[in-house]
Amino acid sequence: MIELKHIYKTYGGELHSLRDLSFTVEQGEFVFLVGPSGAGKTTLFKLISAYEKSSSGDLVVSGHNLKELRVGQVPFFRRQIGFIFQNYKLLKTKSVYENIELPLVILGEKENIRKEKVLEIIEKVGLQDHADQFPDFLSGGEQQRVAIARALIHQPKLIIADEPTGNLDPALSDSMMNLFYEFSKTGITFLVATHDHRLLQNKKARVLSLDKGVLVEDRIA
Repeated sequence: MIELKHIYKTYGGELHSLRDLSFTVEQGEFVFLVGPSGAGKTTLFKLISAYEKSSSGDLVVSGHNLKELRVGQVPFFRRQIGFIFQNYKLLKTKSVYENIELPLVILGEKENIRKEKVLEIIEKVGLQDHADQFPDFLSGGEQQRVAIARALIHQPKLIIADEPTGNLDPALSDSMMNLFYEFSKTGITFLVATHDHRLLQNKKARVLSLDKGVLVEDRIA
């Protein structure tokens, strides 16, 4: 699913954000990415999702060599990825239903197919009673479930989650992670950046540790 070979990302000629990264993530793997601020986690996510290109090395995601990806191909490549952020990034003027539906609208799905898919995933994340509500009227946990549903609605091959539980209390964080693990059983690959090491103790998963742009540990939690 993801293969990095000697990846470097350098800014300004001498500042290495990532240094000689090499690892492989298989389809359906659940991987935590940990490390202090400035370790290179966000930079790595930007490379994997083709928002930036590596300075050197080879990066292949879902069969695409990102070094060879043309500008016009990038939007189609990103359709294979779902993004989940710490601050949710929901559209406040759209309802829960409309926020979740949006990726399908962009993809040009027919209305009847959109409705079927949205109602199905709303039920899976437990938001049946909130479909017509707007984000400002939801709790943090509910907003994050909307973000999860929106990321999953177009059936991506890969989910990139950047500190998805950063604004949630421990109980809600556990609930979110349980949702992630359930969806990972369908074959979706999950890359989850977190500072919350407590999460690593709850489920068996692979942990990649970065420090100053270097992979310092690759283990099973």
